[in-house]
Amino acid sequence: MARQPRLTVAAYPHHVIQRGNDRQAIVRDDADRERLLALWHEHAKTFKVAIHAYVIMDNHFHLLVTPETGQALPQMMQAVGRAYVRYFNLRHQRTGTLWEGRYRSNLIESERYLLACMVYIDLNPVRAGMVVQAGDFKWSSHRHCIGQVSDKLVTSHALFWGLGNTPFAREAAYSELVQSGLAQSQKEQLTHSALSGWALGSKAFVDDLQQSTRRRLLPGKAGRPFKKPAI
Repeated sequence: MARQPRLTVAAYPHHVIQRGNDRQAIVRDDADRERLLALWHEHAKTFKVAIHAYVIMDNHFHLLVTPETGQALPQMMQAVGRAYVRYFNLRHQRTGTLWEGRYRSNLIESERYLLACMVYIDLNPVRAGMVVQAGDFKWSSHRHCIGQVSDKLVTSHALFWGLGNTPFAREAAYSELVQSGLAQSQKEQLTHSALSGWALGSKAFVDDLQQSTRRRLLPGKAGRPFKKPAI
């Protein structure tokens, strides 16, 4: 079965995952991580993509972004992907592909899932056993969101601003969300929807979004379509 085209819609948040080929490392040291951050910053600005959250793991990364146009996200990801592979192969004297095929992404309903997706992204290093607390990990947007550093890559979403009337209040509220963690069902929903490309949100959200695209937004029922018997 042919895979469905990737869905990108302007002004909606998208959760993006890009993995290394055969789970190999996509970064080998801090210089690689700095290069990837610089490319994100350059091309997000060029193609008008707001980055709300990110994490760079050893063999994959996550982004939470809102593109201004329907082509902005794929254009940014293509530009970053090509430039980073050229850099990585040259620096580490290797050839061939680095990425596990094309990146995965899906649309999420802001009111229900945007903050949860931010928390999910920030807790990746904790779930992987790399750090005890999300704030101990340098290569994510978490420390920016809790006020420990200022990260020029991050554009805060309106829902993040709504967490408090002052920077301190917002940072404290978000820190509490991360400390509280996510239910297992939320983790599974966020992982599955991003890897499968299905929209994540309420029925009303999906029905409204479906009006703007011919692409199917939810998986169909298993089995062959029912055929009405001949009379």
